[in-house]
Amino acid sequence: MSAAWSLPYSLSVNGIDYEIREDFRAILDILSAFADEELSDPEKTQAMLEILYWPVIPPPHDLTEAAEKALWFIDCGVVHEDTPSPRVIDWEQDAGIIFPAVNRIAGFETRGCQIIHWWTFYGWFMEIGDGLFSQVLSIRQKLSKGKRLEKWEQEFLQNNKKLCELEKSTDKSKEEFDYFAELLK
Repeated sequence: MSAAWSLPYSLSVNGIDYEIREDFRAILDILSAFADEELSDPEKTQAMLEILYWPVIPPPHDLTEAAEKALWFIDCGVVHEDTPSPRVIDWEQDAGIIFPAVNRIAGFETRGCQIIHWWTFYGWFMEIGDGLFSQVLSIRQKLSKGKRLEKWEQEFLQNNKKLCELEKSTDKSKEEFDYFAELLK
């Protein structure tokens, strides 16, 4: 059977299979750690390893490979280019608009389930179509790229600035958001 047809519940590091927390909430905790500006990169990596690998973390000499495998899992087995993109989603801040959209795709309240595999949850997330979350995301993406907003988007932004602006942004990115929002009116 092809590995593409199954969901991983462990990761092989240096030939040893390590159990992982596959539930979407564990990955959202990792993504929150990645977004935490008070954590250094090594601290973010350590948080990822401690959250994902459970109950046993690979030994110190295997941590580089363990981190690479963890990122592979978080990226749902897709290898992405290393081109950084502007941050347009904050999973914690946006939870109130992400979960209704994911629930609509899934057909049930996802937070009510004890475990939902991250790859399943992310697949539903990627299928989000028209709705409040996609409107907010589109506006953020346009602002981050300096693109002009449509008239209805300008009105939506004016009426929902708190919803459209990422709270945990650096002073520089907040200044850029305000600058582009004002410029594109």
